Amino acid sequence: MSSKTQLFWLDSLNEAQKTLNAFIADTSQLTKCEKFSKLLIDTYSNNGNVFTCGNGGSHCDAMHFAEEMTGKYRKNRRALGALALGDPSHTTCVSNDYGFEFIFSRQLEGLARKNDLLIGLSTSGNSQNVINAIKKAKDLGVKTVGLLGKDGGEMLDLVDLAIVIPGKTADRIQEMHIKLLHTVIETVERELFPENYRD
Repeated sequence: MSSKTQLFWLDSLNEAQKTLNAFIADTSQLTKCEKFSKLLIDTYSNNGNVFTCGNGGSHCDAMHFAEEMTGKYRKNRRALGALALGDPSHTTCVSNDYGFEFIFSRQLEGLARKNDLLIGLSTSGNSQNVINAIKKAKDLGVKTVGLLGKDGGEMLDLVDLAIVIPGKTADRIQEMHIKLLHTVIETVERELFPENYRD
């Protein structure tokens, strides 16, 4: 590996570390993370389900979160209800008949109930299909969390809880989003399945 390539790696990793350190240093962000944990714990304690949605890399993060809940995170425990909205047949059907901006809201309308939770992921906060899902969630009495980036965009004032990563690029924002998702999963498990963390 050339020294130039090594320097690029070092710069990239240092930039990621700076983003994380800046987030940790902001106590208001940690308070929001605590609220995020409480919303999830309350949802599962009341027999609710969690829905997630996003586009591109954010959709991958939405799916990642859901499989950790229905599968397992670290140790075995019962499955927790979670679904990433936007399976291919639904997406092509709704985008063809109604428009791509309704792919999440239509599916949420058919599946979500009061006491459920929607997590919307958007690095800009301006993804129209995620915005429409949040609006539909409000109509259904479903609580909403936005994992956002930059200035939070339109979603900032729509969700019940917004956690905004003040990064400039989507990659750094998404790296923080997956860290938050992993950590909130662990907080849920520690509360609901304390036996998994005794050793």
